[in-house]
Amino acid sequence: MTDGNVMDPKNGPGNVNGELTFGEKLVGISFNPSSDGKVDKAKRLCAELADLVNDEYLSQPESMLRTQLFNHTAGEILNAQMNAVKVLTLKY
Repeated sequence: MTDGNVMDPKNGPGNVNGELTFGEKLVGISFNPSSDGKVDKAKRLCAELADLVNDEYLSQPESMLRTQLFNHTAGEILNAQMNAVKVLTLKY
């Protein structure tokens, strides 16, 4: 992930302070009732992308257009993550 954020397989998700990152919160990184490794990977990848976008958003001056695009992008990342998990876990 980005500076200050680490994904330590021994300690689980979170930044160096042990708090979940924006992306991890967005995708619900710890929710995986099936303990499926593919689901974990999909969530980690989407969380990393969300953190990348969030870090850039926070580093730039605020504007209405930037906020609109950020909000839409975060929603689309969440949508992609949920659809990817659906494809990975589909049993029908």
